[in-house]
Amino acid sequence: MWALRPSALTVWRNKEVRKRLDWYYGVMTDAKPAKFLICKKLPADFSQRSDEAELWEEHERLVPEFAKLHASVSKGEAGLGDLPAPEKSFLDLKAEILRRILRSCHLCERRCGADRAGGEKGHCKLDHQARVSTWFHHFGEEPPIVGGGGSGTIFFTSCTFSCAACQNHDISTDPDNGAVVDGRRLASIMRSLRAQGASNINVVGGEPTMHSATIVEALKHLDVNVPFLWNSNMYCSLELMKILSEIVDIWLPDFKYGNDGCAQRLSSVKNYFSVVSRNHGIAGKNGDMIIRHLVLPGHLECCTKPVLDWIARNLGERALVNVMEQYRPEHLVARHPEKYPDIARRLTRGEIERAYGYARELGLVFEPVS
Repeated sequence: MWALRPSALTVWRNKEVRKRLDWYYGVMTDAKPAKFLICKKLPADFSQRSDEAELWEEHERLVPEFAKLHASVSKGEAGLGDLPAPEKSFLDLKAEILRRILRSCHLCERRCGADRAGGEKGHCKLDHQARVSTWFHHFGEEPPIVGGGGSGTIFFTSCTFSCAACQNHDISTDPDNGAVVDGRRLASIMRSLRAQGASNINVVGGEPTMHSATIVEALKHLDVNVPFLWNSNMYCSLELMKILSEIVDIWLPDFKYGNDGCAQRLSSVKNYFSVVSRNHGIAGKNGDMIIRHLVLPGHLECCTKPVLDWIARNLGERALVNVMEQYRPEHLVARHPEKYPDIARRLTRGEIERAYGYARELGLVFEPVS
């Protein structure tokens, strides 16, 4: 959680928070259109006969065109209502590319190559079907994004990681949890959350990465304005990051580890730091951001400080940071504490104060103050 728990009004009035989340607040209050709605107005030239290389070529051609339209809309120079709906849009193109990727899945950097479109299950133990465990108005997320109606949070099953201390292990380790949803059903859930006052649509899990084809398909059917929030471990492939860059209004990514060794031992994932730092860098150039870092007991030097150092060097002027203190030994750590002696306890007050102090030294905006 945030170090301080100010009211939503205090957060709203905080100038630094407001400046860094300017686009998000614009969409949240309907002063600006969500990026996925802008994508719907940009014509794309492709067909079912186009091969994947041709689809990507068209995608790259449209990226600067999107940037121009986004800038024009942001400045109030153009209104989306004045633009006709094309036969095929930039969002349609992104959805088609994701369907192709499912034939040899590389949505995450495990790149298992499973033919999920054909029914084969990938490393995530999922085929092409997306499964939702639950959805609701979440008032426990970071105060700057919650607003009066809560965050419209949709929990997807399974994960690309195998975290020893996973706090959502009932969802992440059970791919059959919840119910299957297609794009239209998922769009209906999103529409309902917004109609009931949700400040955003927050896709999380588990992990949303493996479900991204259905998520983008849902955005094609979503006809209301709402900020789209990507809440992820950020082990996405470069290809998926390219798809998401013109869709996500605000990123809520985890930055867990400061080195590959801790990531491999505690989450069974390779090349963690290079992949996740790359993706944070991409996200920081393509939307508003609040980065989450969960402080682990005994990991201040090897993880917390390197993560905060990287953020300060690369995203210090762009991102807010949530230095989180609520770690607790769960899942495998709770059952086999002898295997994980370093994280088989709660944080001490001294550890979390040192983490907060280091964030302050680096000049990171890590807690909203009035």
